Amino acid sequence: MSLTDGGAAVSVVAAIAIVAGLAGVVVPGLPALPLCWGGVLLWAIFSDAGPGRWAVLGAATVVAAAGAVIKYAWPGRNLKRTGVPTSSLLVGGLLGLVGFFVIPVIGLVIGFVGGVWGAERLRLGSNQLAWPATVQALKAAGLSMMVEFLAGLMIAALWVAGLLFT
Repeated sequence: MSLTDGGAAVSVVAAIAIVAGLAGVVVPGLPALPLCWGGVLLWAIFSDAGPGRWAVLGAATVVAAAGAVIKYAWPGRNLKRTGVPTSSLLVGGLLGLVGFFVIPVIGLVIGFVGGVWGAERLRLGSNQLAWPATVQALKAAGLSMMVEFLAGLMIAALWVAGLLFT
């Protein structure tokens, strides 16, 4: 069975890409939404599901683009309102990435929290002032992950609907 005959192989590859994309929400280095969208793209190009596959791809494209914009805009707006600077988030992100490789998986959270707290402690000069800013950064990171995961799930649901109804 080849990828051009529209068989099950295309659907399996698409499913693997979508699942990897959903995992990419929490695993650094895996681009979540591009993987989910790419799975649908491969399925649309190589399957023989009929013309409805292009509508599924179009809807998945809209969801992926909206998810990519919203995952940065909404948490970023909340952080600007609370006064947490981008520099503190960058420090947290860098230390989170380092932490992920030093202590697999949980090091990401430990590094992010420690990095944001340390940057805010230096900026504000007080533990009592640094902690609320760190909590706001954690909430923003969680919101961003939630938006990205929900967009990935919507793409997966569109693909499944395409499998069933096209």
